[in-house]
Amino acid sequence: MPLVWVTGVSGAGKSTVCEVLKVRGEVAVDTDWEGYNHWVDRETREVVVDPPDPVPAGWLDRYGWEISRELVEDLAARSRDRDAYLFGGVENEAEVVDLFELVVCLVIDDETVRRRLATRIGNSFGKHPEELAASLWHNARIEERYRAMGAVIVDGTLPLEDVVEAVTTARRTRRPSRPARTRPTLPS
Repeated sequence: MPLVWVTGVSGAGKSTVCEVLKVRGEVAVDTDWEGYNHWVDRETREVVVDPPDPVPAGWLDRYGWEISRELVEDLAARSRDRDAYLFGGVENEAEVVDLFELVVCLVIDDETVRRRLATRIGNSFGKHPEELAASLWHNARIEERYRAMGAVIVDGTLPLEDVVEAVTTARRTRRPSRPARTRPTLPS
């Protein structure tokens, strides 16, 4: 059964969709809150155990939010008999994307990013101006980036049940998750 990566910018709805799937009894992991992700110093590669909240100016230039490949591999091994969904957004996604059968990207407009980050509870990321700016910067690029890699794009501003349905049925409606390889055409 497939391992599905559900991603998007902060505020796109990843954690909310993850919680709905958990309630339904699906294997659903919020990588931000379940120990899969961590801050890493890009220069020293050291994991940051106690990051500041909110992050100070310049923090996001030096530190990256990354996922543990080993934990994703372990989940894939344990979930061979059923679908499993991982929800998150990380900087080192290229190191784990080969483990997923499908990538789904939740997209939202900038105004929705601002509103959701300003009003959400339980997660303070995005309330600080530097964090909000980073989220908006990524938001301007995310849909094009994921379309290019063959991800299924889902409008995260739709009603929650519609987003959940789109995520769980994406396999039936998707294009191939990786671009098809074609042979070069030789001149005649």
